[in-house]
Amino acid sequence: MKTSKEDRFFSGEVLYGDDFTLPQIEEWYRDEQEAFTNLYVRPQQETYRYPYHALDIYHAYRHLPPNIPIGHALGIGSATGDEFLPISNLLQQITILEPSSLYETQHNIGGIPARWVKPEVSGDILFPDQTFDLITCFSVLHHIPNVSFVIEECERVLKPGGFLLIREPITSMGDWRFPRKGVTKRERGIPLKYFHEVLSKTGLRIVYTHPCNFPLIEVGVRKFLGALPYRSMFWTRLDAILSKIFFSNYHYHRTNLIQKLAPRTICFALLKTP
Repeated sequence: MKTSKEDRFFSGEVLYGDDFTLPQIEEWYRDEQEAFTNLYVRPQQETYRYPYHALDIYHAYRHLPPNIPIGHALGIGSATGDEFLPISNLLQQITILEPSSLYETQHNIGGIPARWVKPEVSGDILFPDQTFDLITCFSVLHHIPNVSFVIEECERVLKPGGFLLIREPITSMGDWRFPRKGVTKRERGIPLKYFHEVLSKTGLRIVYTHPCNFPLIEVGVRKFLGALPYRSMFWTRLDAILSKIFFSNYHYHRTNLIQKLAPRTICFALLKTP
């Protein structure tokens, strides 16, 4: 039986958008440029708190070499740049690739000099080879169509011995052909198989990987306790345990409640080999 292209997208066999032409990428970029900021940051600009500090520490920063200064860090789509605060004592300089115009007046993150640069629509990262000591991609790649190219660019501008830290959803996030509540128009998760295939073609070595964002923690703690679970190391560690236990139930396009009883996100700490 012949498999349609849409079936291959929803099965997680291929990633929707990764083979888009430049005009298609330009249209995607226009849709996403301010979408996340308009959905989550601007409506609560006075009270907004970055909700993932404990999650970033547990699944990303604790896997960096301890107490080693980081000369220049790059944040892909890092918005306010608050994700760097847990390691600000190690950083000397930060660059943020961010499409939204909301953060253009910022010049530092936790007292560390920082600058915000608009990304190229094509996905090109306009820095020389081996510029950065650290790159973070925390829930950003799934907003981008040509993910494999952007990962190649991250590897190119990363110094040998530098780290690329990734945290991305690995479920479809619903049917992106139709409007969905609580997500932007274009975002869709990145299939786990695809992630491993792309990473295997790079000079990046997986130092650490672990699932996270188990629904009973991600949604339940926020809804019933009114707390941000991933600012708490207790909830983050419990989430890691449950995510590992239920990881075998992983499905890319989840269509029923049973399939949703699994972690939604994968974390990678990747080292660029010399």
